[in-house]
Amino acid sequence: MRILFIEDEKKIAGAVCGALIADGYSVTATTTGEEGFYLLHNQDFDLVLLDLMLPVRSGIEILRDIRKWGLKVPVLILTSKDSVEDRVVGLDAGADDYMVKPFALPELLARIRALLRRGKKEGPSRLKFQLSDLAVDVSAREARRGAQVLDLTAKEFSLLEYLLMNEGRVVSREMLARDVWKETSRHTPIDNVIDVQVARLRRKIDDPFPNKLLHTVRGIGFVLREEK
Repeated sequence: MRILFIEDEKKIAGAVCGALIADGYSVTATTTGEEGFYLLHNQDFDLVLLDLMLPVRSGIEILRDIRKWGLKVPVLILTSKDSVEDRVVGLDAGADDYMVKPFALPELLARIRALLRRGKKEGPSRLKFQLSDLAVDVSAREARRGAQVLDLTAKEFSLLEYLLMNEGRVVSREMLARDVWKETSRHTPIDNVIDVQVARLRRKIDDPFPNKLLHTVRGIGFVLREEK
């Protein structure tokens, strides 16, 4: 697995790169977003680790460009900006996960493994889902409504797949935190993060279409179903 690490703090970059290499990953590190963006256009990477506070252009600007150009690579933000607002901005710009500095290297490695195994379920699993005119092909990582292909990030696709696996059942935020975000302790509540991602997914799969499929059940969670 190849990882691109965009980080201008040499001490952090050295420690993280060492841990990644020791864990068997191939790592390319750069200190600027411009060089990172160039590398993404010219090489294949399985995941991007992205600092937000970069010289010249911020990580958020780089992230928006990555998504604007249609690059689907998972992006994990590493930053010292720890407010809920910062997390919302990062996720809304297209990040798949968000970690605040300082962080524990074992947790970082666990989150990387979680992002890289998205869609690689253990044991038999459904490869295709159909709900109304929503069609999802898990093996191809493709979602459509009718003839229109939906432009989903890796996190949005995983969220949609989980909701489809539980079609017609109400899914709580606790379930999503555990099964999609892999947050088992809930020491740091991520309900706002989940709500932002659900809202982003709804804008893509529902807003342009008359038949709404993703519904909020007040005080409980969310359900994917066709209203009769």
